[in-house]
Amino acid sequence: MNEQHEALKKFSYQINYAVNNYKPHGLKATDFNNIVIAGLGGSGIGGQIVKAFFLNEMPVPVNCLADYSLPAYANEKTLIIAASYSGNTEETISVFNDANNRGCKILVLTTGGKLEDFAQSNTTYTLKIEGGFQPRMALGFSLTYLVMLMGELIGKDYKDELSNIASTLADTELYHSEAEAMFQEIRSRIKSKFVVLADGLLEPVAIRFAQQIQENAKHECFVHALPEMNHNVIESYYDTLDSVFFVMNSNQNERLNMRFDFITGLLEVENHKVLTMQLEQYNLLSVYELIHRLDWVSLMVADERRVDSLNVPNIMSLKEYLA
Repeated sequence: MNEQHEALKKFSYQINYAVNNYKPHGLKATDFNNIVIAGLGGSGIGGQIVKAFFLNEMPVPVNCLADYSLPAYANEKTLIIAASYSGNTEETISVFNDANNRGCKILVLTTGGKLEDFAQSNTTYTLKIEGGFQPRMALGFSLTYLVMLMGELIGKDYKDELSNIASTLADTELYHSEAEAMFQEIRSRIKSKFVVLADGLLEPVAIRFAQQIQENAKHECFVHALPEMNHNVIESYYDTLDSVFFVMNSNQNERLNMRFDFITGLLEVENHKVLTMQLEQYNLLSVYELIHRLDWVSLMVADERRVDSLNVPNIMSLKEYLA
């Protein structure tokens, strides 16, 4: 087992860590006009996941930001959640400073770095994350903190549910075995482009999987969301495409189920490889489980391709260039 495999085995540990180290912020969603969750890569995807999960419960708009500056509407009635695992992500630091200048309420998630220094200087509420992981392998920390943080905003306590999820996910060998079965279905096609088709609720999980394939396996992976892709992308699905298709359906909308059935049938006519993941229930457990299985799949693809899943030379080269 390499370092990435060992980190993934600690997914349930990360969830428990966040549950045990969470501290209440004492805020209500109705105190604000809008919420902005700022973060990039492994530190940003948790925001997209919770935005989708709380879509039908959060009474104010939530925007996920992966950039340097806030939108014009951000002001003292905006809640900013700034997440950076390293604490040195330049875009997130820029957003923090922008938010501070505009008088926004700010909450911070980080292991340390400049972001923690700025937060301490401004007595900003901070949730500490344990260091020593690659940001993309530390989602258990940030996602769990965000679920509890967002839950508190609407007056719901997810502590017990998350503790139960951590207990369930502790059997990592089960999820490894399930991922192995999925991987074997695509093993002969891992040189093909990966395409993930998902509905809105699972689009962030699809993006997470694509990011893991891109960073861990150094392989192309693209995401298309239904129903939008049915109005454009579907017109590129003629003849045989050099692609493997992953279909993620939250099973929450009968019309979308029909669309998934149609497009799966369309792809299978040309004998494309299609892996379908349809949830029996859309809840926190099913989301965490799907993420964990697919993280394992990304490492299996990396190992099969004989690439270094730990290091990211192109990303590091870009950081050196920007420096």
